[in-house]
Amino acid sequence: MAKARPYEVTLVFRPDLDEVAFTASIDKVKGWMTSADGTVTQTNVWGRRRLAYPINKLTEGQYVLFLADLPAQALAGLEREFRLSEEILRFLIVRVEQ
Repeated sequence: MAKARPYEVTLVFRPDLDEVAFTASIDKVKGWMTSADGTVTQTNVWGRRRLAYPINKLTEGQYVLFLADLPAQALAGLEREFRLSEEILRFLIVRVEQ
């Protein structure tokens, strides 16, 4: 198994998701991370916020920050899943320095 490094994964979900769909989307993302040999250490739901600019004619999004330990090889697969997901408007993956 490759060495896992700490990352901050910030996702912006569609604002029109109801509570059940929003929770299911968060669980789906956690599943993607754990199936890529990673571990999610913390999940922070920031809630609905105004976007800096419209994305697909939407002006708000639901922000979630994940703190996760992921192997470097897993990032490309996660980015692909994020891009293909219709619930996710934007994402940002940043490696945390220790």
